[in-house]
Amino acid sequence: MNIPLLTRRRFLAGAAAGVAAFSARHVLSAAVDKSPAWTIGCLNRPWTKWSADEMLDGVKAAGYRVVGLQTPTPSDPFVGSAAKSEYLAALKERIAARGLTVTMSRLRTLDGADFTAATADIRKQVENARTLGLGTLINTGTGKSELYKPWYRLMAYAAGYMADHGIKLVTKPHGGVNAAAKELLGCLEEIKHPNLGIWYDAGNIIHYTGLDPIAELEPIISRVTAFTAKDCAGKGGEVMLQFGQGKVDFPAIFRRLKQAKFNGPIMVESCAIGATAAETTNNAKANRVFLETALRAI
Repeated sequence: MNIPLLTRRRFLAGAAAGVAAFSARHVLSAAVDKSPAWTIGCLNRPWTKWSADEMLDGVKAAGYRVVGLQTPTPSDPFVGSAAKSEYLAALKERIAARGLTVTMSRLRTLDGADFTAATADIRKQVENARTLGLGTLINTGTGKSELYKPWYRLMAYAAGYMADHGIKLVTKPHGGVNAAAKELLGCLEEIKHPNLGIWYDAGNIIHYTGLDPIAELEPIISRVTAFTAKDCAGKGGEVMLQFGQGKVDFPAIFRRLKQAKFNGPIMVESCAIGATAAETTNNAKANRVFLETALRAI
């Protein structure tokens, strides 16, 4: 049998092909590696029609491992000052039993109350947040112009007190005192505390102001510590939507956040609310997949 000799030309051709394949694999790997490794968590809002147990089951079944307790319900005050120690202990166990990590909840203020009572209420909520092991509390501001100055004062107090206890204070676009970039810059200037951050919410920018979320992100991007994922159909429009059905350009926002060295997290606040908790869970899962796909594309 005559076995062809490996010619120099054939050897070089094979070597070149091998190098090309190796390079292609590494380019692909590098592209994958450069995709942001931002945590995608889920807030409880889609399941407020159902119990906390159904919500926690839904968050887990939808493929999330991080949960935020941003929207209290009559049955679940979360870190609210009315929460009892027994309730908090049981809630903590229920979260842990599902293998979830809870990171944040809502800080409420007593609008119109005197400063002493209002700050005492803040301290109680911070104590409850520490019991749950939270790292962040969000306050969504006020829409009453006569309360802007008292709110600034309370937020300055909260930012300092929470810093002493290792908890981050954040706010987000929500109409009124923190409607969009101009107002948020005003909040930062009035409150003047490094422990105050911004959870950017592009859907709320559209809902409350009708402004361009990408343009509104630019002036405040250095203070953005998380992104609240929410779509919106238009000014004053529906926000409990499947991502991609509204006007938020998620890939464009993610590209800008990536350029700014943002490191997450992304917290999903909305999806279409189904007739059942299970249907809502499927919608929350679809929104997670949408975000993962968008992140891979940038």
